[in-house]
Amino acid sequence: MQKAITKPLSVDEYLQWEEQQEEKHEYADGVIYAMAGASENHVNLTTNLTVILFNHLRRGNCRVFPSDMRLHIPSQNVYYYPDLLVTCDERDRLNRNHKNYPCLIIEVLSESTEARDRGVKFAHYQTIESLQEYVLVSQSEPRVEVFRRYNGKLWLLQTYTTGETIKLQSISLEIPIADIYTGVDFTSDSNPQ
Repeated sequence: MQKAITKPLSVDEYLQWEEQQEEKHEYADGVIYAMAGASENHVNLTTNLTVILFNHLRRGNCRVFPSDMRLHIPSQNVYYYPDLLVTCDERDRLNRNHKNYPCLIIEVLSESTEARDRGVKFAHYQTIESLQEYVLVSQSEPRVEVFRRYNGKLWLLQTYTTGETIKLQSISLEIPIADIYTGVDFTSDSNPQ
C-alpha cells in the first residue's frame, strides 16, 4: 500500500471522495492509502474462499462479503477493505455501505501487505468486540493461520498446512486446505511481488 493523499481528511470527506474513485482506498485516522493490485494467486484464493463460505452460509443469517465491502472500526477511526469478512449481526444489515460487526475476517497475505495485516490491522481488528477469528492465508505455500479470541482479549494461533482441515469455529465450518488452494500455482514465476 502507498499513501494516496497526504492532506488529512475527515471521515465524511473520505467517504465522499471514495465514492468518486475507481480504485479502493483505506482510511486510517485522516490518512488515505491506495489498495494494491492483486496477483493471480490472491484472486484464486479469495474466489475459492468466497465460494466455500457463501455455499456454507447461504441459508443462514450470516453473510460473506469479499474485498469490495468496507469495514468501519469507529474506535480506531479507520475504514478497511478486508479480503473477506463474515457478519452474522443484524445491525450490519442496516448499512449497505460498510459493516461494523464481523465475526470472521480473512486476509490473503502478500509481500506488500503482510506486515500491515499482521501488525496495525490486526491490532485494530482486535478492538472489534464481535470478531471471533482472524485468518491469514499464505500465497506462497499451503499455510493458513487462524487466530481465535478466548476470554475476551486473549488471541490464540492455530496453523494449518498441507493435508489438514481448517476449523472456523465462528461459523461452524471445516475446510480441507486443498479446497482453499485449488488452482493456486506455487512456482516462482507465479509468486506475488
